[in-house]
Amino acid sequence: MDPYQDDGCVTFLVRHAWLSMRSVLAEALDEHGLSVQQYGTLLCVREEPGLTVADVGRVVGTTRQSANELLTGMERAGLVERRPNPKDRRTQQIHLTKAGAGKLAEATPAIRKVEDELEASFSKTDRATARAWLAHMVTAIEG
Repeated sequence: MDPYQDDGCVTFLVRHAWLSMRSVLAEALDEHGLSVQQYGTLLCVREEPGLTVADVGRVVGTTRQSANELLTGMERAGLVERRPNPKDRRTQQIHLTKAGAGKLAEATPAIRKVEDELEASFSKTDRATARAWLAHMVTAIEG
């Protein structure tokens, strides 16, 4: 019996899919000197410049402390920079550097290639439906 059929738990199916995808993505990103978390961080900081360390932690699924360590390494590599938060002196805002934007642009085709290969058997409609469902779940949970 397939645990992911109609009466199975979709949460674990999504998690299983992510864990399977993550290893393939990690291989593709390794060629660009990035981890999956670093790539995710670059993506989210590009989309929302000025995120705090805690915000980055939430987006990449880690603790604030782990996000801080991740960002420290990325800052040393010149991929991101921290700036004072004008609204809250206790926090800093994270911004993409020119090098970070370049690294993201360099790695993104590799990620798209992996995604295209994984979705090759999907119709255009199936692909759009799956992406819409995932986006809806994020919005429903965060929103």
